[in-house]
Amino acid sequence: MLIFAFLFTSVLLPSVDFLERKIKSRGLSVLIITVALCATFVLFLGSFASNFIEQASSFSTRLNEEHTMDNLNVFMEKVMDAMPDFVSEFKPDETALATKLQDVVKGVIQNLLTFAGKVGGFIFTTIMVIIFTIILLHEYHNFKRSLVHFIPNKYFEVGLRLIFNIEHQISSYLRGQLLAASSVGIMSIIGLFILNLMGANLTLIVFIGIIAGLANLIPLVGPFVGMIPAILIAIMNNLGNEAAMNHYLFGVIPSWFYIFDIALMFLIVQQIDNNFVTPILVGESVGLHPIMVIIALLIGGTLLGPLGMLFAVPAAGVLKVIFQEVSFVTKNAHLL
Repeated sequence: MLIFAFLFTSVLLPSVDFLERKIKSRGLSVLIITVALCATFVLFLGSFASNFIEQASSFSTRLNEEHTMDNLNVFMEKVMDAMPDFVSEFKPDETALATKLQDVVKGVIQNLLTFAGKVGGFIFTTIMVIIFTIILLHEYHNFKRSLVHFIPNKYFEVGLRLIFNIEHQISSYLRGQLLAASSVGIMSIIGLFILNLMGANLTLIVFIGIIAGLANLIPLVGPFVGMIPAILIAIMNNLGNEAAMNHYLFGVIPSWFYIFDIALMFLIVQQIDNNFVTPILVGESVGLHPIMVIIALLIGGTLLGPLGMLFAVPAAGVLKVIFQEVSFVTKNAHLL
């Protein structure tokens, strides 16, 4: 909780400092920034959840209609015809298929509602992170001055420079990550709009793009997180649409409901982000070579999984700063 509070503090600190210079009140500046951020997040999450649950409920109702099941059975016939012969033996009958699909959709809705009812632990953690963030934002400069008092006079200037460089590394990294996340969100929205122009009939495009961008704060993961709701929405919207059921990717590969088109689009976004955007923006922001960024991500992912990937690059940047300062002190110790 403290780590995430420190990260949020690093992101919000420039805004709080700027607002404080305008209204001459540190406490009010912190309150305005944190309330605005929390309100934006709650409105976005609530709007997306309500729209997605409404769409899933509408789809569940459509499954009870006879023509919808006829279209679904036609689709299953096409899928089975495209499969090897031994797979056709496992084809379910129409009644079993309808029952199974209805159970799946109801299960998804129930899981969403169950998750909404069991977010007590998440809410508690979020509240604690917000409280720590508010305290850090309000007392940041006082805390920094207190930390400086512990530095021995002999190493005072070196210590000040070390604190400044570490602070600069972390804030630069976070700015780079936010820029990379924004680029992923924009690329995802543009890609989904292009698919819509091709007839994919997708909704909640902006929501999906924003989710993909936010999830991109965990490197190598973000774009694929947005792919799942996009595919689900494509199936819900296009069931019964003859053109979507007979769609071919590049005119060759069967891509029912534009599933493979969506997967390919997110794969392209992910490759652009991993090979160009993140190494360049994030690498330059922390002064690390793109190869070193990729190595840090691999090491962090191997040791701690997604959380390790989230903190790998800033940790590498901090280690670089410490190594540079230790090297400087070692070479110039006789002058201290």
